[in-house]
Amino acid sequence: MSMQRDLVRTILEILVIAALVIASLWILSPFLASIVWATMIVVATWPLFLGLEARLWGRRGLAVTLMTLAILLVLFVPLSLAIGALLENADAAVAFGKRIAKEGLPPPPQSVEALPLVGEYLAKAWRAVLDLGLADLWRRVAPYLGEVAKWLAARAGGVGLVAVHFLLTAVIAAILYAHGEAAAQMAQRFASRIAGKAGEGSIVLAGQAIRAVAIGIVVTALVQSIVGGIGLLVAGIPHVAVLAAIMFMFCIAQLGPGLVLFPAVAWMFWQGQHGWATFLLVWSVGVVLMDNFLRPILIKRGADLPLLLIFAGVIGGLLSMGLLGLFVGPVVLAVTYRLTEAWVNEALPKAAPSASPAQRANTSNDEPM
Repeated sequence: MSMQRDLVRTILEILVIAALVIASLWILSPFLASIVWATMIVVATWPLFLGLEARLWGRRGLAVTLMTLAILLVLFVPLSLAIGALLENADAAVAFGKRIAKEGLPPPPQSVEALPLVGEYLAKAWRAVLDLGLADLWRRVAPYLGEVAKWLAARAGGVGLVAVHFLLTAVIAAILYAHGEAAAQMAQRFASRIAGKAGEGSIVLAGQAIRAVAIGIVVTALVQSIVGGIGLLVAGIPHVAVLAAIMFMFCIAQLGPGLVLFPAVAWMFWQGQHGWATFLLVWSVGVVLMDNFLRPILIKRGADLPLLLIFAGVIGGLLSMGLLGLFVGPVVLAVTYRLTEAWVNEALPKAAPSASPAQRANTSNDEPM
């Protein structure tokens, strides 16, 4: 009877704890995305925050204020520039589309076909669009423009929601900056209660994985947007600052800088500036391919983990959870990898230390003939 009562009590305790966890997650669900984003930002920038605090004579409040303002600047300025550019140039984009539909595209110039590797494919795609006929394409697309306009109008309120989300992320990040050590100790104690020393080490590994992915993604996006902006500036494209800001947002969202660079190349070809358009096309291909070697180097330097594991986490997290999965995916795989490794090594018997060559030689000499 005593064992039955203990079993019933244990089951009831588990049910109560599960109900509290589910209820807490349900209540916090509107804030979970902001909490996770703020945690990722704080963990990734914690060494920078400590260095800033040391330079400010240990005044944490001032360091928290400056870091929060920097987060708001990074989040709000590119978003505001991108939205402003879209709203300002919406009429011009529509007029440009109508003009192309009415007058048609010119045939591909010889400079496009002369490009190495990609010139033949670009010219073929260009001719395919010409064979289709833009007037016929416009007639096909026109019935759907009304639905697209309705969808954009319905989504217009989402811009304000994104701004509120960014603001909430900055506020939570400020709280975590102010009490970072206490939060880290709590996380380590919780992991230690679950998995002992392996769990505590997994918290450190999770922080390293977050920092590595953040450095790899953000630094790569920054380099690509700067180099792409330089190409746009040299080629004479207007509104370079706005386009570079949009390019940075696209790179952070893993959409790549090509969504900005290649339309700029098409616009220059349309304007008849074939020389500068060819230069910008070659430059754009280099910028787009840059992340294939720069990001792995940065991520590998930030965390002592198999590169394949981190890439699987980044790609799988992006496909399954969206932009947030870029950070959550590598962290989950890294913690699982480390816990599994610790569990396997703990189950194996310790190998005896191998003898040195001199000891083996002495042993062989001592053997009876």
